[in-house]
Amino acid sequence: MNVMMGQQGGGQDKLFYSFNLDDHVPRTHLLRGIDRYFDLDGLREHLAPHYSHTGRPSIDPELMIRMLIVGYCFGIRSERRLCEEVHLNLAYRWFCRLGLEDAVPDHSTFSKNRHGRFRDSEALRHVFESVLRRCMSEGLVEGEGFAVDASVVKADANRARGVPGTEVIDWRQGDGPSRAVQEYLSALEEANPAPSDDVESATPPKRISLTDPAARYTAAPGGPAFFAYSTNYLIDLHAGIIVDVEATPAHRTQKVESAKTMIDRVEQRFAIKPKRLVGDTAYGTGAMLGWMVQEKGIDPHVPVWQRPPRNDGTFPNSDFHWIERSDEYRCPAGHVLRKERRPFKAQRSHITKAGTIIYRSSQTDCASCSMKDQCCPNTPMRKIARSVHEEAREEARAIANTPAYKRSRRERKKVEMLFAHLKRILKLDRLRLRGPSGAHDEFLLAATAQNLRRMAKWLVPVSQQAATAPT
Repeated sequence: MNVMMGQQGGGQDKLFYSFNLDDHVPRTHLLRGIDRYFDLDGLREHLAPHYSHTGRPSIDPELMIRMLIVGYCFGIRSERRLCEEVHLNLAYRWFCRLGLEDAVPDHSTFSKNRHGRFRDSEALRHVFESVLRRCMSEGLVEGEGFAVDASVVKADANRARGVPGTEVIDWRQGDGPSRAVQEYLSALEEANPAPSDDVESATPPKRISLTDPAARYTAAPGGPAFFAYSTNYLIDLHAGIIVDVEATPAHRTQKVESAKTMIDRVEQRFAIKPKRLVGDTAYGTGAMLGWMVQEKGIDPHVPVWQRPPRNDGTFPNSDFHWIERSDEYRCPAGHVLRKERRPFKAQRSHITKAGTIIYRSSQTDCASCSMKDQCCPNTPMRKIARSVHEEAREEARAIANTPAYKRSRRERKKVEMLFAHLKRILKLDRLRLRGPSGAHDEFLLAATAQNLRRMAKWLVPVSQQAATAPT
């Protein structure tokens, strides 16, 4: 018999226990680093107007926010499962300020608060911005350069539960419209309060989801189409901190407009405006470049969007020389292209709906030109459409030849890495909540979790070294 073999005692249970929850959370646990920089002191004051002064005490909003942060930091997508994990996991209990005997809220509490006071008070936006302010105070946001991009996330909508966009839908069928449908209909009424016959209607989408009609039907490269939203990130390039996030349907136009919204909001709330903005070709339209250069004074580190070159063998527009002082083009043969050939009594802007000015050559010059077959073989004259934002486009082209632009293209990968982290680590490759408000809530919480994780990983090692250094 081996007398050195240990054996667990089976004696009587102890009457008293001495248990310190803090001792059972590893010093290197991610939540310790997050807790060091996560402050919810202003949340109660922010939510106070949305709570009644009478009745039973409600669930602590700080507890619910801390539980949601745990869920999004560790990819726990179900609130029912989140409650189970917080109940069992000591580190989660410690972060949520729960003792061993404290009860965990029911999962239905999150839904009631999310659809009520959290959205009415924009509490999740308040939490995101309070974390961002802490990132700024810790020196993780410089404000010199921002990057913007969008990533498509699947909506909680079955692609089989969709109808053609031109089909008339009676949303009152069954038990009545759901919350996501009501939000969609309210947005339509707000955008078109009094439609008239002389107003050109917007192009209907290809398909509309019956469960989440605000989601956009889009096709992924190499895969089937699906209903989706876009999460739009505006990040600071110093440490990759997300300075703003916006939820939009998965559409190119709304993606660009959301960039303006985020830049304006950051400037208004934090008094920060970048010197340069880095983005892909979607942000290189003439209107967007004009807004950056002429209205905001931001250097566009963005590829200029332009039409595909001619493939018929004729002269491209780049072969025509622009003369600014006389407001005209010169063709390769030396003939003039102007926006008007005779004076008008009333001055005209000549700006088209597409935001361009058309410059035309003389039909007489073209008819006798030896280069007509290389210039305009199928039309009596040559036309060039010049964007009203061409100066901004030229500035973007000039920046594209600088070493700073090459550095910006490398730094733009930081926002793409955040999207990869969002989908692979935080498991947000498909939304769980429906409607624009649901997408807005999920994207805000995920961005908050990413900023907290980034802050913990960047700052905690330095803080720990300072705490343990000899004095």
